[in-house]
Formats: sequence, C-alpha cells, structure tokens
Amino acid sequence: MSRQSLFSNLKGDLSAGLVVFLIAVPLCLGIALASGAPLFAGMIAGIVGGIVVGSLSGSQLSVSGPAAGLTAVVLTAITKFGVFDIFLLAVVIGGIMQLALGLVKAGIVANYFPSNVIKGMLTAIGIIIILKQLPHAFGYDADSEGDFAFIQIDGDNSFTALLSTLNHIHLGATLITLVSIGIILYWNKIPKLGAIPAPLVAVLVGVGMNALFIATGSVLAVAPSHLVSLPVAKDFSSFIGQFSLPDFSAITNKDVWIVGATIAIVASIETLLNLEATDKLDPLKRYSSPNRELKAQGIGNIISGMLGGLPVTSVIVRSSANINSGARTRLSTIAHGSLLLVCTALIPSLLNKIPLATLAAVLLVTGYKLCKISIFKEMFKNGKYQWVPFLVTVIAIVFTDLLIGIALGMAVSVIAILRGNIRSSYFFRKEKYRTGDSIILELAQEVSFLNKASILLTLDHMPENSTVVIDASKTTYIDFDVLETIREFKDVKAVQKNITVILTGFRDEYRLPNTENISPEHQQKIASGHVHTITGNHEQLLKELQLN
Repeated sequence: MSRQSLFSNLKGDLSAGLVVFLIAVPLCLGIALASGAPLFAGMIAGIVGGIVVGSLSGSQLSVSGPAAGLTAVVLTAITKFGVFDIFLLAVVIGGIMQLALGLVKAGIVANYFPSNVIKGMLTAIGIIIILKQLPHAFGYDADSEGDFAFIQIDGDNSFTALLSTLNHIHLGATLITLVSIGIILYWNKIPKLGAIPAPLVAVLVGVGMNALFIATGSVLAVAPSHLVSLPVAKDFSSFIGQFSLPDFSAITNKDVWIVGATIAIVASIETLLNLEATDKLDPLKRYSSPNRELKAQGIGNIISGMLGGLPVTSVIVRSSANINSGARTRLSTIAHGSLLLVCTALIPSLLNKIPLATLAAVLLVTGYKLCKISIFKEMFKNGKYQWVPFLVTVIAIVFTDLLIGIALGMAVSVIAILRGNIRSSYFFRKEKYRTGDSIILELAQEVSFLNKASILLTLDHMPENSTVVIDASKTTYIDFDVLETIREFKDVKAVQKNITVILTGFRDEYRLPNTENISPEHQQKIASGHVHTITGNHEQLLKELQLN
C-alpha cells in the first residue's frame, strides 16, 4: 500500500488521538507513581512519546510513552541513586544506546518473533487490562493505574485483587462504568451522532454524572481518590519548574551506565515486540521499519531524559486503543501528545474531574477486543505448532510479566521446531537473471519460523514485472508465519510491483490455494529453462538479481 498522507484521515486520526489522550493521562500518572518518580515525569514521557517519537517513527499506528514493563527497573534505579536527576542521566545514556542500535540495524531481530507468540502477547495484554481495570470499574483503587505486574504493590495479585474488590464496591463508580460501557458500545449506532467519538461522550457523561451526584449530596458521588489526579501548577513559572535536567556530574558513575544499558535493552525489546504486534493489528497491514523505530525511540529517550521524564517505549495498550478508535496515520499519535502538553499546561483542574471508572470502561472494551474467544478458536484451528506456544505465552505473561512470558513462548516455539528436522528453507541454482525470466522459489521439506526473515527479505527484493513461482511440492511442514509472509507477498506486495505469483504444491491444510491456471507463456518460460531456483543466501540473491 502506498504511503498515506499525514492528513489523509484527519477526522478519524484526531478522534483517535483524543481517545488515546484520555487513556494516557491516568496511565502516565500511574506508571510514574509505581516507578517512584515525580508524577509529572510520567506526563513528560507521554508528551515526548506522542510528539517526538510519533513524528520520527515509521509506524503509522504505534503509540509511545512511559511503559509498565520498565517500572521495576526505574524504581530500583531511583532507590539506588537516591536522586532523580542522576536517574535522568541514565535515561539519556539509554537513549543514546538505542539510537546506536538503530544505526547498526539491530532491529532485524524483530523478524524472528513468531506470530503465535505475538498473538499470545496481545491476548495476554487484553486479559491483564480486564483484570486490572475491573477494580477501578467498581471504584476500588488500591492498585494504581499503569501497574500491570501480577504481584501488585499493595500485596494483592491480579486475581486476589478481584476478591478484595467485592468488599469495596462503590455504587456510584459502578453505575458510571455501566453507563460508559453502554455509550461506547452503542453510541455509534445512533444516526447522525456517530461523528462524535463514543469514548469522549462516555467521559463527558461520567463527569456530568459525578457532578450531579456531588451537587445533590448523593452517596453515589465518588471520592477525589477515584478521579484523575494531574499535578496542578499555580502559574506558568511553577509549570516550567516541574521540568528538570539530568545531573551530568554523575557521568563517570558506572552504575549509571549499567542502568542506561538496562533501559536501552529492555526498552528496545519491548518496543520491537509492540511494533510487531501493532503491525499485526493494523487493518491496512503495513510494515514498520524496526531500525527506524529504534532510532526514533532513542531520540525520544534522550529528549525525555533531558526534560525530566521517564523512559519511553512503544506501548501496546495505547496502540491498540488507537487502532480501535479508527486511527490510520501517525497524526493520531502526534495529536495525543499535543493534547497531553496543552491540557497539562492549561486545564489540569478540569481533567481532574474525570472519574477513573469511565476510563476503565474504555480500557475494558479495548481489552475485550484483544482477547476475544474467537482468537483462541483461530489458534487451536491452526494446529499444535501454533496454539501450544500461543497458550504458554498467554499464561506466562498473565502470571509473570511481558518479557518473561515472551521468553517462555519463544523457548517453547524453538523446542517445537527443533523436534523436527530443521533444514534450509529453499534451494539455489546459480544462473544469470534476465529480464522477463521466471524465478522459482523451491521450498524445502521443513520450513520453520526461523526461516521467515530470509524468505521475507528475498520476496521483498524480487524485481518488478517478473514471474515468481513458489513451489511447495516437497514440503511436509511450513510454519504459519512463513505462510502469512507468502500470502502477504502474493496479495499485496506483488500487486504493487506488478509481479505475477504462481503457487504450486501447497497442501490443503496450508490454506493457501495453488494457482489453477498457468498461462502458456509462463509454462514455456519454465520449460525453456529460463528459470532460477532461489537459495536461502540473501546476499547471493541480491548479486544474482544485480539489485545490491
């Protein structure tokens, strides 16, 4: 698909940016609170993630900001240094390291994340969102927004917190949640009113309901502790005073460099995972450069650290909410960051009237869309090589954290693959390529997700106006990721480059139909020997096609 203009979906992107902004406010504050950092540091990270990273990123839909996955690292570092300014220096150093990783093209590791693990991550995040937001939906706020760890700061875990909630149900918050969910689900079905974002209507109604409860002295009124709590500056100089600079005198402290490296590694892995997941959710199925994303994140962390903010990563909760709200370009991400800046500076007291219950309703709907029963049915239908790593990933993330869950899911995927006979994914016969000839990619007996990267790069470098024959007649197993890569090449990328794709030898269980009718012209080319069977050596391929 051709690159979209930043303003090609102006109405939808601004609407989505508004929704993400509303969700981002309590999450930024909650993550800062859980990290032991000043609350305003979370807002700075959200602003930088939206405006800076959003402008530089190649992803159209990914949203960046402070991440729950880094709270433990940040809390430990701040406690160890004892001074927040020294921690900010570690954030800057981490950003420089991320920028370097992007420049040396380390983002290529993203090609090795199997889709079953990525889908498991998305599903687990959906489950976690629901588990963590249900207490807030009922008015119980013992755990802060933005805490996605299984073991919570208050001593409960994701499940025991639900039991604790039963003893602390607030009828006013519950009523606001139910009304908000109803608005989010049915508002767009009302003729002529669908142009107004349903989550915005839900927030306004939630604010109005609580204002009415307060005005009438009702017991349904929710306490200030259940409302958004942005820091309110008395004047402009007080607002500017909330920003802070790193302490560069600690540049020789080896612990600062260790924390910086930790931030760079954890933030980069989390970003690449979320970037891959966001591309999976993209309705337009666009591909985002992981190397460009690492560079954008690195610059974002440098600026966030210089201003007094927390480290930023791509975050799937806000990214999925962005997609569900109708975003199509990165204008929505930039808009959400701009709203964070303007509203934090000018109208924090108005934002502090928003009940957490109405924001919980928005997140509950987002979480449900990520973990619907149909996703589990689809994965089980794809066979054990798909559903076993998927299920392990889901369970591990829910009961531990994102990185541990992903690591376990990846390990199970690798073990499953190693049980079979891992061989080269395709073969090569050296011949000089001539314009108009056909190129045959002959798949091997076993094609695993480990072969995905080389096959993806090979297909991406096929010359325009050529004929590509993908022969699976010798295969006994093709990984689901590889099948998706082939399907995307045939349906999207080949069309853009006017490449004729012929599929042959694919089994019924692959769900990738063979080409039924091969034209006499193509049959003659193949019969005449003007074909080239391609190897797994990508560099050699580039030389043969004279494209490098």
